[in-house]
This record gives sequence, structure tokens and C-alpha cells, in this order.
Amino acid sequence: MTTLPRVYIIDDDPAVRDSLALWLGMRGNRTQVFDSAEAFLAVAHAPMRGCAIVDLRLSGIDGLELQRQLNARAVALPLIFVTGHGDVATARNALKAGAFDFIEKPIDNDRLVELVGAALAEDARRAAQEAQAQNLSERLRRLTQRERQVLAQVVAGKHNREIAAELGISARTVEVYKARVMDKLHVRRVPDLVRLVLNAEGEAGAGLLDGTGTQPA
Repeated sequence: MTTLPRVYIIDDDPAVRDSLALWLGMRGNRTQVFDSAEAFLAVAHAPMRGCAIVDLRLSGIDGLELQRQLNARAVALPLIFVTGHGDVATARNALKAGAFDFIEKPIDNDRLVELVGAALAEDARRAAQEAQAQNLSERLRRLTQRERQVLAQVVAGKHNREIAAELGISARTVEVYKARVMDKLHVRRVPDLVRLVLNAEGEAGAGLLDGTGTQPA
């Protein structure tokens, strides 16, 4: 499947699928329709760009189970659930599990266009953060083991003398290592260095500085 952002429409009612695809397509969105959760899961993968409009009460695998399976596969598409009047409580449970939003039937097409635009913007934001984390990870691999050790101490908020005592080197040597790290990571100030690593760790998960290479100091 393409990695270009798309609006995936998963609904077992062909009239609804076609109507939503037409309406969203007229507003410049790429769309792809599926008649069941099973059909969508057959092609779903990570990474996958865009968002999905999902009928909560699908026949076969329902919307919530689809959400669970996508989460298990690390497919982080923003999901917009389509719900009936009696499904609002269930939709709120979906939100707690990470869904982007829900819209009630009968669908307000203009409102749906707004939600899709917001969901695609969220997807783009996530993709940018992931790219930044990946870029940083690649740059971290260029650091020597000692440079990574110094970086970890800097991110932990320790001063040069504390780092020097921890690593058994001089404070002047710590400063040299810090300068090398900032040069390799393309930052000019220590606060920017700390912010860069913390933001990337927040996106990629803890341990970004662990095990990224074995070069000697």
C-alpha cells in the first residue's frame, strides 16, 4: 500500500462508503474503501500514513476490535469512529484507547471534513516527530561510547565537575566531549541539546542513548 496519506473508509454499508469517498474526494482527499475490518487488516501495516473512518458496529470484527488489533500492530493511524445514537458511551471508551474522535449518525459531512483535516494534521505531526527521532538516532550512532556517556550525564542535568567525577576524567575533557557531541548533533547550546534528546526520547521511548554503537572513546 502507498505511504502517501490517505483517508481509509471502513464501513459495511456500500452506500455510506461511496458517499463518504465521494464527499471527501471532492475536497482533495485521497480515499480508499473497505467493506470490513478484516479486509482492512489484511493490508494494514506500520508505518501507514493518513487516517481512518471506522463504523463502530461493523459486522464481523467490530470497530473496537479493529482498534485493538491496529494498536497491537503499532499502526498509529488516527481513527474517527462513526457511531449511532446509542453508541456514545462505547465511542468514549474508544477515545480512551487512543481514537482521535467520533461522529454520530446521521453524518454531518462538513463536520466530517473538519475532523478528517484535523486527523491528517495530527498524523503529519506524528510523522514529523518520528522522522526527527529517527534522524537523531542515526546521528547518535556516530558518537563514541564516551561521547554518549557524557551526553547522558548532560541530559540528566549534571555539571561538568559532576560528570568528570562520575567518569574519571577532567572537567576540561568533559567540555571537549560536550563540544564534539553538539557538533555531531548540530546544536549550538546545551539547553538545545538537552531539549533535542528529551523530545526525541518522548517520541521514541526511553533508552534512546542506550546501545547505539560500540566505538571507543
